[in-house]
Amino acid sequence: MEADGLGGFASGTVSGIRTRRYHAILLVATAPPAGRMVLVNGFEAWIESAGQNLALTSQRYAPDIVSRDGAERIREFKIDPWPRWIYALPNGCEIEHGILVQPGRAASILYWRMLKGAGYTLAVRPLLSGRDYHAMHHENPAFNFTPEIGDQRVVFHPYGGVPSVAFHSSAAYSHQPQWYRNFLYTREQFRGLDSIEDLASPGIFRWNLSKGEATLTIAAESEPISDVARIREDERLRRGQFSSRLACAGDAYIVKRRSGKTIIAGYPWFTDWGRDTFISIRGLCLATGRLEDARAILLAWSSVVSEGMLPNRFPDSGAALEYNAVDASLWYVIAVYEFLDAAPKTIESERRQLLAAVEAILQGYSKGTRYGIHCDDDGLLAAGQAGVQLTWMDAKIGDWVVTPRIGKPVEVQALWLNALQLASAADEQWKPLYQRGKISFLSRFWDETNGFLYDVVDCDHVAGKVDRTFRPNQVFAVGGLPHSLLDGPNARRMLAAVEARLLTPIGLRSLAPGEPGYEPHYQGNGRDRDAAYHQGTVWPWLMGPFIEAWVRAHGDGAAARAEARTRFFIPLLAHLDEDGIGHLPEIANGEPPHTPRGCPFQAWSVAEALRIQRLLA
Repeated sequence: MEADGLGGFASGTVSGIRTRRYHAILLVATAPPAGRMVLVNGFEAWIESAGQNLALTSQRYAPDIVSRDGAERIREFKIDPWPRWIYALPNGCEIEHGILVQPGRAASILYWRMLKGAGYTLAVRPLLSGRDYHAMHHENPAFNFTPEIGDQRVVFHPYGGVPSVAFHSSAAYSHQPQWYRNFLYTREQFRGLDSIEDLASPGIFRWNLSKGEATLTIAAESEPISDVARIREDERLRRGQFSSRLACAGDAYIVKRRSGKTIIAGYPWFTDWGRDTFISIRGLCLATGRLEDARAILLAWSSVVSEGMLPNRFPDSGAALEYNAVDASLWYVIAVYEFLDAAPKTIESERRQLLAAVEAILQGYSKGTRYGIHCDDDGLLAAGQAGVQLTWMDAKIGDWVVTPRIGKPVEVQALWLNALQLASAADEQWKPLYQRGKISFLSRFWDETNGFLYDVVDCDHVAGKVDRTFRPNQVFAVGGLPHSLLDGPNARRMLAAVEARLLTPIGLRSLAPGEPGYEPHYQGNGRDRDAAYHQGTVWPWLMGPFIEAWVRAHGDGAAARAEARTRFFIPLLAHLDEDGIGHLPEIANGEPPHTPRGCPFQAWSVAEALRIQRLLA
């Protein structure tokens, strides 16, 4: 994936064969970071020499036929500093092909250059749609094939209301419109979704490679294009300044929103979500020193607190706000205090604005707000009502909330008590409530018989009713937040149980094997997948709080950090090249080999790895 810093991106596979509806050369955000549309899905490319056409690409068509042998000619693939392929052709010719996107531009730059051989012509036939990025495209008479041809520029206007597509190059363009039908996207097929698409191809671009490198810049609307060589050099230098592969990956999630910034929860299908933003900002921005980005993001969200709650999705113009998360606002409080600690010279007016939002959240929660969210007499935070999913385990199928967790969920208490403790450092009014809640937490959540914490107490708002289901949420009582609630032998005992029952090399299971409802694989249609989402599916982002908890529980010293790095962190990094190359996925199957699933590029998975990378340094 190559992200454009606006919410759009280019993405595909190492083979070049598209397997998702989201794989595209030019996918743009028409109202950054929202309004995403696929404009150019892919291309056919081949070398013309002595009457022969030698393919550089392959396509998969229904029912399951791979056309042309270009993918078989890939000798080497490299991801740094951008995706690059080396093709070895039967005639001895070798060609390098690369794709890069420069953040801030809704454009993709493609190039091909000869490494061996001479006297060849490169032909490229783009494949266009002009559709919503969740939709599929099919042959129709409305597609406008007519080009607008200028000096080294060919522009297409596929449909009314769809951004135009401009091809900038020194190539000779030959107008030969035709439809390519029945592309098969196997990952969509696996997900039980529509997997067949038709694409429009207006014509062919040709370059004489003996005259030098072939470049093709594909841009939305009238995106200005400067010197391609300069862009490539600038990008090479910019990407080389990141401290690690993780830091470079993290840059993809911080994008423009209006005059400020926001965080994309995951590519290819998520936009900016509240919970994901406030969890991810700690790793993507604070751990990497991007304090200006953190400031802009936190200030933008400070203005939409309502009754102590933040919406779980950033409000787009005219969209109804969705206040349906108990934890998102508390993650915001944690992020604000960590930001202010990292940026002590924050302008006083902005500091007051952030702390006012924090105060509104704490007041709203302590007095009571939507969905039964309120501080109970024991100082703990109760939340939930039938038919609503409020915690991060938020799968819902029709009226069925898969993991309702109504009552007092364990990680919500960890967040609540951390928020109170941080606030009480500057405002004494919160200290008694924190102290009462801390005592209640230790007395009410610890299961001495089994040696771990309950997942929920006062289930369904019934006093004394507990949920002993073994889930990973209990690790937040020791790690993942500024202050631990559990320490000593009990912390080590709980973490040993988590390690034995939930730990995998790529993250923690959301439910222990053997528990009722455990699902070992995330697969099938939408209902099947949602039913398994938090019922055994592995979540890489949880490795962050687990590693931090383990280090704290084992002395918090150099030896503990070194052991944690070897045992947990290095195996996690091994998955950077497994699915979304250079990134970590949203989820994985609960059973070996823990195949990645969900979004291949997930913000909080990368963010927590960045945060822990700094902790273990």
